[in-house]
Amino acid sequence: KGHYTEGAELVDQVLDVVRREAEGCDCLQGFQITHSLGGGTGAGMGTLLISKIREEFPDRMMATFSVVPSPRVSDTVVEPYNA
Repeated sequence: KGHYTEGAELVDQVLDVVRREAEGCDCLQGFQITHSLGGGTGAGMGTLLISKIREEFPDRMMATFSVVPSPRVSDTVVEPYNA
């Protein structure tokens, strides 16, 4: 859902914001991204955004911090397995 449908609709708007921020930097070294692996926003949109940033800024460093869902605290029973 976050990668192919809703994320695909929003990714260009998000990339515009990323571009504006990058243009405002004197010396852009890279990106740090924190995202979840358990929901549509973090797992779907997050991975889509990472791949688009990598395409647009191939020579910049990328550090990602992925948050794994907890088997004890979760919205759905299978969320930790889907991640």
